Amino acid sequence: MKKEKSKKQTGKEEKSNIEPGEMETLKKTIENQKQAAAHHAEAAKHNMDAVKHYEAGDREKAARSTLFAHGHHAIAGQFLNDDAKHHAQTLKETNYK
Repeated sequence: MKKEKSKKQTGKEEKSNIEPGEMETLKKTIENQKQAAAHHAEAAKHNMDAVKHYEAGDREKAARSTLFAHGHHAIAGQFLNDDAKHHAQTLKETNYK
């Protein structure tokens, strides 16, 4: 991600590359990304729990943790799919420039 310099650092006034009316869409994109990341993090915890249960010989708990992990990854995927649909529509509207 490109890091932008602040007005103080450059001594110039910055122009926003966000069009009027796009802020709401941008907020939705940010929220989708945050939600996806949170679900992936939760899935990772369940995956590690599954490993511990397998190592301890408790296959039932391991299976339960594995299914919880899978569910969280699936939910994360839904947030990312919603975001991807928006990006595809944006590219279509701009003629893929």
